[in-house]
Amino acid sequence: MEYTRVDFRDEISRNNLKSVLLMISIFIVFVLFGYVISFAFDPGFFFVIMIISIIFSLSYILISYYNSGKIAVASVKAQEVKRHDNKQYYDLVEGLTIASGLPMPKLYIMNSEQINAFASGRNPDNAVVCVTKGALEKLDKRELEGVLAHEMSHVANYDMRYMTLATVMVGMIAIISEIFLRSLWFRGGGDNKNVVFIILGIAMAILAPIIVYLVQLAISRKREYTADATAVKFTRYPSGLIGALKKIESENKPEKKISKALAPLFFSNPFKGLRSTHPEIGKRIERLQKM
Repeated sequence: MEYTRVDFRDEISRNNLKSVLLMISIFIVFVLFGYVISFAFDPGFFFVIMIISIIFSLSYILISYYNSGKIAVASVKAQEVKRHDNKQYYDLVEGLTIASGLPMPKLYIMNSEQINAFASGRNPDNAVVCVTKGALEKLDKRELEGVLAHEMSHVANYDMRYMTLATVMVGMIAIISEIFLRSLWFRGGGDNKNVVFIILGIAMAILAPIIVYLVQLAISRKREYTADATAVKFTRYPSGLIGALKKIESENKPEKKISKALAPLFFSNPFKGLRSTHPEIGKRIERLQKM
């Protein structure tokens, strides 16, 4: 089958642009929601809601953000490894740090038969990379390099920071919606001149969290495509990544030991049927075959 060739640099640029536009769309929903509430109630009331939502959302997310690597490896009970523990794994990552200009991350192995991996950490200096036992046993050297290059790409592209910003904004909208809806129970009778804005506010309080959550999932999928393209930039060998994805598609079974909250971190979604955070494997393969 003939494919129209695509330069990985164009693929990276396209997905970065789409990610930015999706982030802007979350901000637009946030502004519109705030505009409606400011007309439905006193503007000072909206200011109070904003302060509360920012404090709660930032406090929760920033604690997770600054400890993301430690939390991720601890939650899957991964073990740190050095060069003498698994020379091929260590050497492949070391080679990718030379190709990418990134510092050497801490390396971990997770006890799972799935072919999978993830990277976490707030910046390249605090990054961790973890692969499953299944990936080390079932992938050949080129395929494993492709998977590791994908994970190193998430580090290079600061995707943890990107998704943290999206999560903060989504969390703020969810908190504002909750406070707004609950405040309706305590609101006095007053006049009805703002009834239209109150109705619009109720509709947005219900729909806005759903809309921005779906946008957040779309951003996650775009970051996966970007990481695939950046992996090709690092290795100049898309066939390795394609081979790994094909094995994952045919061999992986649902992983019950992993929290669903960690699903976005993984190279492929560890839960069958839950594809929201990742593009379909077939589509990822198709894009890689064009590079």
